[in-house]
Amino acid sequence: MIMIRTIFSLVIWMFTLTIVAQSYEKNLAPKTLDVNYKASPRPDRIILTWSKNDLSTQTVTWRTDTTVTDIEAEIAKVTPDVDFYKNETDYDATSTTFTAIDETVQYHTTTFKNLEPDTYYAYRLKADDYSSEWVQFKTAPKTTDKPFSFIYLGDAQNDLFSLWSRVIRLAYKRAPDAKFMLHAGDMINHSQNNYEWGEWFEAGSFIFKEMPQLTIPGNHEYIKNDEGHKTGITPIYNPQFNFPKNGLAEIGHTNYYMDYLNMRLISLNSNQDLDLQKTWLEDVLKNNTKKWVVVMTHHPVRSPAKGRFNKGVIENWKPLFEKYKVDLVLQGHDHTYGRGNKVNLGYDEKNDYSGTMYVVSVSGRKMYELGNEPWMEAKAENQQSYQIITIDDSILTYKAYTTDDTLFDGFTLTKRKNKDNKVKEIK
Repeated sequence: MIMIRTIFSLVIWMFTLTIVAQSYEKNLAPKTLDVNYKASPRPDRIILTWSKNDLSTQTVTWRTDTTVTDIEAEIAKVTPDVDFYKNETDYDATSTTFTAIDETVQYHTTTFKNLEPDTYYAYRLKADDYSSEWVQFKTAPKTTDKPFSFIYLGDAQNDLFSLWSRVIRLAYKRAPDAKFMLHAGDMINHSQNNYEWGEWFEAGSFIFKEMPQLTIPGNHEYIKNDEGHKTGITPIYNPQFNFPKNGLAEIGHTNYYMDYLNMRLISLNSNQDLDLQKTWLEDVLKNNTKKWVVVMTHHPVRSPAKGRFNKGVIENWKPLFEKYKVDLVLQGHDHTYGRGNKVNLGYDEKNDYSGTMYVVSVSGRKMYELGNEPWMEAKAENQQSYQIITIDDSILTYKAYTTDDTLFDGFTLTKRKNKDNKVKEIK
């Protein structure tokens, strides 16, 4: 067994302030539990991500309690032979120990490298005398012109196990070969509530182990004081989600970009330092060589919910989306559904059309009242949904489904030389 290299994150000092500033009770588990989500020596909360902008790698992160002293990750190329795992390669792990409210835990992460394209691999995680199952995943294709799909989900946030679980599982059943899944923030309601994070992981279950997940923090991933002001991102977030460190160190690399075949995905943290991210964003857009650009951010540029308006996002980022002709912006926060590419936002702008398509969606239980905004070509309230997006060379196809698995909204974007994308509604 390979000994853990533990990086001790001494964050207990900040939690003296946190517990006072943020309701202690809101971050504790319910008094009556059906499931105990506390850490144990057995690996849990297993999730695939990319910690590098490199499709020949795959990162896996998992949790244990602090009694574990020996861990390793094993990976093997899948073959028809039942004994394929005997040709495994062992990997070391980097571990982080921290305390959040009422529990001290360890998160471990390792990155598998030099993986062959379009190939099935299986991995297993071992901690002392405990092992996970062998989990199988498939690497990205080698050629950039091969069609691929991915899943986009708006805020989960509430009733995660009881109601949100059906949404993520429906999405997986409709697109089991999707290459990754996007979460536009507010995965939970209270940033340090271990029980809520436990429900989120139970709802995602084996999906998180097999399909890479890409997230951004919403406002509910942040700690708040008594006045409701954000004091910092939950210390659970970065150890739990490992993404490329090509964003800003000043905000803990919670913004990043990831290239997948002929698409660049840019993830922005709309909770803080929007002006700093503006410079970074322009550089990432200016140096892009991919055919498609998709942005994911929590707070919407275009708000479908009644009475909402995000001035900072509009002033700092929207001009760059238009300047560099970002194709699609995926958002959350408003707990309604809205989609369109009209520019009119009531903020000294002309009533014309933009080349950028904006979407706001919600996958969880919490709902807000829908506003009557002129930019929306499609809209809905009190409706959970999931979205499947497919890129096939010069055509992007977007489809939104409700929880009875009915197609609710859809469109295609077609690339045109020196022109805005051609938009065609799917009826």
